Amino acid sequence: MDTPYILPFDQISSADHDRVGGKCASLGEMTQHGVAVPPGFAVTTDAYAEMLEFQGLKREIEALLKTLDPDDVVNTERVARNIELRVRSHPMPEPIATAIKTAYAAMGDNMAVAVRSSATAEDLPDASFAGQQDTYLWVVGADQVVEKVRDCWASLFTARAIAYRAKANLGQIDVLMSVAVQKMVNARVAGVTMTLNPTTGDRTKIVIDASWGLGELVVSGVVTPDNYTVEKVLMAVIDRKIGDKHLELVGDATAGATIEREVDAERRKSPCLTDAEVIAVATLAKRLEKQNGCPQDVEWAIDADLPDGENLLALQSRPETVWAQKKAQAKPKASYSMGMAGIVGTLNNPLGAKK
Repeated sequence: MDTPYILPFDQISSADHDRVGGKCASLGEMTQHGVAVPPGFAVTTDAYAEMLEFQGLKREIEALLKTLDPDDVVNTERVARNIELRVRSHPMPEPIATAIKTAYAAMGDNMAVAVRSSATAEDLPDASFAGQQDTYLWVVGADQVVEKVRDCWASLFTARAIAYRAKANLGQIDVLMSVAVQKMVNARVAGVTMTLNPTTGDRTKIVIDASWGLGELVVSGVVTPDNYTVEKVLMAVIDRKIGDKHLELVGDATAGATIEREVDAERRKSPCLTDAEVIAVATLAKRLEKQNGCPQDVEWAIDADLPDGENLLALQSRPETVWAQKKAQAKPKASYSMGMAGIVGTLNNPLGAKK
């Protein structure tokens, strides 16, 4: 797999961020630190950059972007739709397609995988770019993997992503895209964990949202998940709210796809995690916070195919952004206030003499 287009997770570190984007850099770092992560590889930004240059695609995109008016919703939707169509219909350079197929084949015979976008501007403490691009679940077959990689590239130019970059003053063509291809998890339970209270910013708490099946229904707000609060030092569950988890997203091996299905009446209002599992999830999140040096937003799953004690998997860990941004915005004001006090003090006592 010696190619500029592919990097396995076990060869990726945070130093590779520019080549693999935020999501893949995180997956590589977790793998390097011995965190249980579904195996896979990154299709690097080198592949995306070469795709842009192939047969004039970049020029076509730039021409369409010249017609963009980010303040006009209808215009933005039209431009986005035209760019996405061009990327999805554009041929992929053969060496890139071959590298992806070879790496996928090395994972196993027709393995079900998740194909997940990993842009270079996402998963940063001062940005909320995560979730702007697409993820495809339960993808089976080399040709399908190649197609979904190209679809991930195209999702850089959804109307939502274009509008976000315009608002954040990020270059429309400068953000690069890596793609993670990762073994699909057969999730019994999945969810999201914040290593602070997302409502108050309290860093002494860990807050967990969890539901049956894959975590996409939690992230999208389709279901009301169970909500657990853990005291971070004592590692004790101090609050729990059990949601009405009426749907679950599960893999269907026969259909080769994920499907939504109704949760039976008994399970939908029952806790989806035991207290021991809550503490295990909190412990994982706390470990990732320590590893990364800042509060984390962690996606995880408990794999039904793995034995207890080995079935908790980290799917993604990124810096928490809401409270990080509030803290960053508060700094200039505090600095200005202290600076004025210093100026006044200097004017009153210019030689620094003791009073």
